[in-house]
Amino acid sequence: MMNYDIVVIGGGPAGLAAAISAYDSGAKNILILEREDKLGGILNQCIHNGFGLTRFKESLSGPEYAYRFIEEVKNRDIDVFLNTTVISLSKDKKVTAINSENGVFTVKAKAIILAMGCRERSRGALNIAGSRPAGIYSAGTAQKYVNIKGYMPGKSVVILGSGDIGLIMARRMTLEGAKVHAVCEIMPYSSGLKRNIVQCLDDFGIPLYLNHTITKIEGKERVTAVEISEVDEKRKPIKGTEMRFECDTVLFSVGLIPENELTKNAGISLSNRTRGAIVSQNRETDVPGIFACGNVLHVHDLVDFVSEESELAGKSAADYVINGEKEHNSVNCINGKNISYVLPQKIDTDLEENVKVFFRVSGTFKNCTFKLSCGDKVIIERKKKIAVPGEMETLLITSDKLKEIDGDLTLSLEGA
Repeated sequence: MMNYDIVVIGGGPAGLAAAISAYDSGAKNILILEREDKLGGILNQCIHNGFGLTRFKESLSGPEYAYRFIEEVKNRDIDVFLNTTVISLSKDKKVTAINSENGVFTVKAKAIILAMGCRERSRGALNIAGSRPAGIYSAGTAQKYVNIKGYMPGKSVVILGSGDIGLIMARRMTLEGAKVHAVCEIMPYSSGLKRNIVQCLDDFGIPLYLNHTITKIEGKERVTAVEISEVDEKRKPIKGTEMRFECDTVLFSVGLIPENELTKNAGISLSNRTRGAIVSQNRETDVPGIFACGNVLHVHDLVDFVSEESELAGKSAADYVINGEKEHNSVNCINGKNISYVLPQKIDTDLEENVKVFFRVSGTFKNCTFKLSCGDKVIIERKKKIAVPGEMETLLITSDKLKEIDGDLTLSLEGA
């Protein structure tokens, strides 16, 4: 059995930032386990720019952003196992994994950092009539084909879902010579960043159909056409609103799901809102010594936020290894009116440091006010001109405000 101070599961942007932060915080015996043949995770196939604007104040491609962290890992004495799949994780922080060099092996850690990322929701999760011909891909799979393998999935495309990957692939397919007929979104708003709607759709004249979904896929061996329909307030197709597009390819960008099978196996409590672990402000789960960060915790829209959060998790894991488990004087932080989720879900009130709360709103709101309340007492109030589900919001609770908290917190959105 191998022994490490900290084992990081996942070598994407979250795992890299967490490992570097943990090392710099004093925990030197660190192992990163990555199932792919190189570090960097999903960033390796994201060749478009726009990464690093917040962190580095410059626009980088995904591989460029990843490279900076990979080099930092190489400059430290951090062990990395590539092509390694983690099979199981136990509550006592034992990791069982497999690779071609070591076979099946076990690693005992003093602390674990979960950084497994997320996966795309598949067509199987949707109820769409029609056959199962070739030409149906998730947007991420199509992105890998085009950017990594050099294959074109098709030349005549309809995209379901307006998540950021779908928007980016609408532009990417267009630049590679394909015709993107439409992007349809079942919700009354896009789930992607505003900048991606402008740069990927508007700039290329690609129509976005809100309140629409695919109701039929035609084709026997290959997709030949799709039918889209407008939906009502219950998201049910409205008869008579059908539109038909002849195409050979359908891309699905219908949401991301945190990869939490290992988290469940370890007996860690999950949030039914984020589908990730329930954590305190230092990103520790309810199993002491196991931390979570990045898209396995909640789906981020900016990798800069992933890095920031993961550095906090790495620092906290190092503190746990060096100083041991600490007592928590925690209150719950829950989502109230018009808020989809809040993270962290637990906050220690006796901290001498600030706590940043991340959250998403449940719809599009203008001239609204965020309120963080403890019972009838408003702790923080902040106005916002516009808030949309596709962009993560933050609220900073300063250390002096923490001292005013004597019960559970509720974050809500008023006005609109």
